[in-house]
This record gives sequence, structure tokens and C-alpha cells, in this order.
Amino acid sequence: MPDAAIIIRDPSAADEMAWRELWSGYNAFYEASIAEAVTAHTWQRLLDPASPMFGRLAVTNGEVAGFSLCIVHDSSWTIGSYCYLEDLFVAPKLRGRGCGRALIQDLVDRAKANGWSRLYWHTKAGNPARRLYDEFDKADDFVRYRLFFPDVT
Repeated sequence: MPDAAIIIRDPSAADEMAWRELWSGYNAFYEASIAEAVTAHTWQRLLDPASPMFGRLAVTNGEVAGFSLCIVHDSSWTIGSYCYLEDLFVAPKLRGRGCGRALIQDLVDRAKANGWSRLYWHTKAGNPARRLYDEFDKADDFVRYRLFFPDVT
């Protein structure tokens, strides 16, 4: 039996609980603890058309199966904007059906349609999803540095 069609769409206010469940799974996967205030603020940004952050949902059989969260920003290296795919997650029970691929392809298509110069993301070296990511492009040799400021959430 073939898998159901995957619909990629913008989130709506009615999707909050489904997104929060997936967001919780995403943070558990990365062993992250995100404050409720940050989660609530992130959700509000996803619904705000003026925000540089946007989200997309993968829906199959009427169920929100996964999400992508992105930030569009200027670059000093190109005239066109970059799109940073900050978060991508598919519910474990719905993996292997093409939702992750559809979410990334949706961003590739949006990049071309919106004139973005680059779509990029990073992940942990041992993430099994790298098999999918490698279908789009191979990882480069850049090393990431992160400074944390604990007084800012």
C-alpha cells in the first residue's frame, strides 16, 4: 500500500498543540531543555508574517508529521538572502515516508522562487538523518563555534 500524500504548508494557530508535541520530541532528540517562554515566543514568530523566522509543516493522513523552522537573513557574501534551516524534525512513527525529504525540497523550491542565494543547515555528526541530507549535498569542512550568554534566554 503506497504512503499517503504529503502536504507541506504554513502553520496556523490551530496547529500549536501538534507542533509543540513535535517540538518536544525534537528537543528530546538533541537533549535540549528550552524554556517555555522561548517555545511560546518561537511559536508566535512562526505565525508572524513580518518575522524573518518561518515554519513549514508536513502533513500526511491529516496528521502533522514534521516541521522545518527557518530564518531568512542577509549575507555579506551575496546580494541574495540566505535561508538557514535551523530545525527539522519528523515524528519517529512517521519517518521513512518522505516527510523530511519533502520539507527540504519545499525549502529548495522556495529558495529558487524567492531568489535566496543559499539554503544551509548543520546537524550532529552522528545524526542518522545525514543519509537524507547527503542526497541534497555533502557536508562541508566548516567547524562551528558557539558562545553562550546565560543571562539571555
